[in-house]
Amino acid sequence: MTDSTHIDFIYLSEPDMIRAGVTDMAACVDTMEEMFGLLYHGDYRMAGPNNDSHGAMVTFPEHSPFPAMPKPTADRRLMAMPAYLGGNFCTAGVKWYGSNIANRQKGLPRSILMFTLSDADTGAPLAFMSANLLSAYRTGAVPGVGARHLARRDAGVIGLLGPGVMGKTAVAAFMAVCPQIHTLQVKGRSRKSLDDFLSWVSQTYPQITQVRVVDTLEEVVRGADIVTYCSSGEVGDPATYPLVKREWVKPGAFLAMPALCNIDEGMEQPDVRKVLDNTGLYQAWYDEVPKPAHHTIPVIGVRFMDMLAEEKITRDQLEDIGKIVAGDAPGRLNDDEIILMSVGGMPVEDVAWGTVVYRNARKQGIGVTLNLWESPALS
Repeated sequence: MTDSTHIDFIYLSEPDMIRAGVTDMAACVDTMEEMFGLLYHGDYRMAGPNNDSHGAMVTFPEHSPFPAMPKPTADRRLMAMPAYLGGNFCTAGVKWYGSNIANRQKGLPRSILMFTLSDADTGAPLAFMSANLLSAYRTGAVPGVGARHLARRDAGVIGLLGPGVMGKTAVAAFMAVCPQIHTLQVKGRSRKSLDDFLSWVSQTYPQITQVRVVDTLEEVVRGADIVTYCSSGEVGDPATYPLVKREWVKPGAFLAMPALCNIDEGMEQPDVRKVLDNTGLYQAWYDEVPKPAHHTIPVIGVRFMDMLAEEKITRDQLEDIGKIVAGDAPGRLNDDEIILMSVGGMPVEDVAWGTVVYRNARKQGIGVTLNLWESPALS
């Protein structure tokens, strides 16, 4: 303990984050697994009345009297995502999320993210960091945690829709936990994104000996041991979301869905196990938006909430990955069961991986030290 009022924090640019290990996917998967254990035991807090909210989003009207006000264009988001995580972390943080699909026309990423990590006791800043890679890797790592516990041990084929950033990090996570993967079947929108993805795969994973570029969703899914949909798109009509049909799905397949997804009646059946990254997250979402909620939030776990309301499934048919990670529920039961996991994304994930990267940076002397104050002008 000290009576000093002096506060410094570190700024970590994207190159600093890379030097501090933000792209270490194997470590990120392990960190997400630890985080899920804490979620299951309740040692965390997020925003909202049930402490499980995804965050708070600024929305814009279709028609505004203010000409400079942003329009509600595709994937437009200004959002704050706060959380506290206990255990070995005991830190708090908030990710500021700015997103606009039109950014790509300016040569920018769709999303531009920053993360503030704070001391959970005083609230003092510990770090202010570039968060595009932080967010991308923690998002990809969650399907990796799912695959560690729910994919077949001999999984060899990945079916991927969307070879962009989210697709790359999901593949990286699957490769970290499923060493026998040898084949990718991938569908993308543009030749450029596909060529970039194919080059990345050949350079990063020489053990993948076959990559098939396919034209249909059916070809993505058929024969795949692991399936993931990672494409962005218009939200509003679930009939336009990428679909999974039961007849396409191989017995024993594990499907991890961190983006837009819809399912047919066959996939709704009770013999398809339905796993959530955190049930409370989907309950919070469901309470926040008009019904059916899947029209507003395209993640498949929100469709599960609509199915609950429609009495198509019962609450005990939804499982939490945290309970499985903690050993209080079984992972894969046999080689033939089909398991569908929804990945919604949570700010506790940013706090977990941000804390690990921050501690790495401190140990290695990475980052720029900035002074908040020697003593506050107001106290």
